[in-house]
Amino acid sequence: MKRLGLLPKLILGIILGIIIGSTQIEILTRILVTFGGIFGNFLGYIIPLLIIGFIAPGIAELGEKAGKLLVITATIAYISALVAGIIAYFTGSTILPTIIADGGGTVQEGVEAQPYFEIVIPQIMGVMSALVTAFMLGLGMAAIKSKTMLSFMQEFQCIIKKVIENIIIPFLPIYIASIFANMAYAGEVRQTLSTFGRVFVLILIVHIAFIILQHTVSALLTRKNPFNAIKSILPAYITAIGTQSSAATIPVTVKSTKNIGVSDKVAEFAVPLCATIHLSGSTITLTMCAIAVLILEGAVISFGQIMPFIAMLGVTMVAAPGVPGGAIMAALGLLETMLGFTESQLALMMALYIAQDSFGTAANVAGDGAIAQIVDKYK
Repeated sequence: MKRLGLLPKLILGIILGIIIGSTQIEILTRILVTFGGIFGNFLGYIIPLLIIGFIAPGIAELGEKAGKLLVITATIAYISALVAGIIAYFTGSTILPTIIADGGGTVQEGVEAQPYFEIVIPQIMGVMSALVTAFMLGLGMAAIKSKTMLSFMQEFQCIIKKVIENIIIPFLPIYIASIFANMAYAGEVRQTLSTFGRVFVLILIVHIAFIILQHTVSALLTRKNPFNAIKSILPAYITAIGTQSSAATIPVTVKSTKNIGVSDKVAEFAVPLCATIHLSGSTITLTMCAIAVLILEGAVISFGQIMPFIAMLGVTMVAAPGVPGGAIMAALGLLETMLGFTESQLALMMALYIAQDSFGTAANVAGDGAIAQIVDKYK
């Protein structure tokens, strides 16, 4: 089991959850649901700490690198993520309703299995309070150039990473199993599974289309061949599918970006920075998955509701942990507070997101090469 990746474990968890729930053996389902409730409470507790632990030092570290290249790279990366989210919204809101039947909710009220007991773990602070605190600390550390505070926050970030890597990620498949067991127990799992496949294919198509768009725009600005650029960035794209981490792919991305014709100085600065702040592929995935989950629950979301969420994603995912599923962990607070996601909806989001995390990361990495070309042109 230790040698299995997160995705196989997640799939195994879904299968086991469905089997257990479908047996209609109440005691087994209730045991899983009890664990799911405890784990969900712990997840809610850790979200504000995660936000502070990643956003605050991330902003402080960016402030220490202040300069023209930083401003240009960060601005282009943020615009790229915004455009990605907007395209994802209009594509998802147009196509997803036609391929997802309104099930009126994934679990029928009054039918789901109840936990044997609950352990309530209150949050230290609300999610929005954590966001404001993270911004205040990050900007404050950058303004006063605090090395002591930054060192503390970096160590705090390491602690949160350990929690994610050693507790949340290992137990996540069991948590997902508990959600699907309850759904199967209620007889509402078939529609959700069919939705997963359709959403996955659509997200992958949008990823590829956006990569082509990014490199087309950079080619127009730099007067280079976009297809040569895409061909050069393919090794990084393929590597990211395997590593599921933009950070782990940096050496290959830097080399691929230099092969496009980007100068060494820009490639060695822009690529590592974009690995932290540019998550257009993840933004596409999170936006479309959110729309899919809401449609599955019979809800409708307007552009006015989704746009603030997209705008905040570009900031919240700064310095997202370099572990599989890091972006969704950083976005859980926004999904809960800005889109009103319930515990069950958050679990579905995690399952949907992690199922294609490799391709979202690969889309992020492929876009880094396009951004580096533009930065090289206007540095």
